[in-house]
Amino acid sequence: AGDVLIGVPSSGLHTNGYSLARKILFDDLGLDPNSRIPGLKNSLGAELLAVHISYGPLVEDLLKKFNRPGKPLVVKGLAHVTGGGFIDNIPRVLPKTCNVEIRKGSWPVLPIFNLLAEKGSVPEEELYQVYNMGIGMTVFVPRQQTTTVLKSIAARKLKAWVIGEVTRGTGEAQIINRSDS
Repeated sequence: AGDVLIGVPSSGLHTNGYSLARKILFDDLGLDPNSRIPGLKNSLGAELLAVHISYGPLVEDLLKKFNRPGKPLVVKGLAHVTGGGFIDNIPRVLPKTCNVEIRKGSWPVLPIFNLLAEKGSVPEEELYQVYNMGIGMTVFVPRQQTTTVLKSIAARKLKAWVIGEVTRGTGEAQIINRSDS
């Protein structure tokens, strides 16, 4: 409890939620891969097929730099936000006595997710369980190491944000409004 959750951005859907996205975009809205949607930088097909970011080099760098033998751990947990979104993936690295509060609005949600939410009338809980909502990797660190880890991520030309914190609890991820914290 008291540790911070850092989020590293995704490039899009990555590998999850395509059945729901196809239903909303192609079946319900009648769009096709060549459709141009205001707010999206590329065609709909290009947005859906955005190349998945490989977090391997970042993870290796963070572990090598911050988790040295005989020293206290700085990177205490990592969760790749894949199928199951925030709700299923992040709790896998939590102790059973802790929760994580993830603050909506603490990172920019990619336009493709806003489009799916708006046009698909998908309940918010489902969005955060199906999609990465613009966060592809999360890193748990002690609060006092936050700035150092954020700088290390930035040195790799990646953005990152503090998106939540660990609290006492029962091993769950909770999505809260930024103003609720």
